[in-house]
Amino acid sequence: MSKFRHLDVEIAVPPRAVVNFAGDPVNLPRWAAGLAAGIENDGGRWLARSPMGAVEVRFVGDASSGILDHEVVLPRGEAVLNQFRILQDGEYSLAVFHLCRAPGVTDEAFAADAAAVQGDLETLREILEGRVL
Repeated sequence: MSKFRHLDVEIAVPPRAVVNFAGDPVNLPRWAAGLAAGIENDGGRWLARSPMGAVEVRFVGDASSGILDHEVVLPRGEAVLNQFRILQDGEYSLAVFHLCRAPGVTDEAFAADAAAVQGDLETLREILEGRVL
């Protein structure tokens, strides 16, 4: 299996609306299941409760260009870069997540990660298209 997978979903709203919502850390628990336990701003650092423990989430991309790349600093201090782009697709948006397979991750675990990310993207679409409040 490849080291990378691109997961995407078309969202029937303009890119700016997607960037404004998805790029606001306060909204992450609404659509990113791994952060559903909550997130809080602690002196300018966004700290979230996740299944693996407390993590820090740092947006590092140029949101004005639709780049919502973010680093997740794991409990043991390792930073993982998640590449996430919001692209113009006519009147709509295409949200694209570049999933990188970490060393030692099994095919089954990578497939499960991909399914989880795809589910998060679907939830994001449902919220932004008004299907979930």
